[in-house]
Amino acid sequence: MYEVELKVRADHDRVRDRLADRDADPVDEVTQIDTYYDAPHREFAETDEALRLREETTAAGEASTELTYKGPLVEAESKTRREIETAVADGEATAEIFEALGFEPAATVRKERERFALDGYTVTLDAVEGLGEFVEVETDAEEKGVESAREGAIKVLAALGLDADDQIRTSYLGLLLAGE
Repeated sequence: MYEVELKVRADHDRVRDRLADRDADPVDEVTQIDTYYDAPHREFAETDEALRLREETTAAGEASTELTYKGPLVEAESKTRREIETAVADGEATAEIFEALGFEPAATVRKERERFALDGYTVTLDAVEGLGEFVEVETDAEEKGVESAREGAIKVLAALGLDADDQIRTSYLGLLLAGE
């Protein structure tokens, strides 16, 4: 499965108004703390991969942890990559396993997320600590459907008054590490 994602910097108040005008469905609000790991056997920064342990807490206080592998970007037109995710029963034990195997925490990204459903896409308003406000439009697609999914994401961005030409293909981790 591939995650097809377009991300731009944007003022959340203006985008919320557009989402309301388009009758987007609110999905949830969460806080996420993402810990990224460096591998002992290869440089993820060089291979454009990521290994992430995500702690997510809902507005109601429900917590969950998820492990994600993100492969390298597969096209120049969007932030599309292979993504494999699974739920984790014990985030602390998983972190200990990683460290016992030589994986070291590289960085942590903290964000507040507000998610909406619109035209078959997830629209996420991200407030990222140390970086500011962003909007992501994403969906999952099989390899043969990546181009169509990207074109649909461009249309959703346009409907929100945002320009796909302003997209940022660098991850939040990459932006933080670059000091942007």
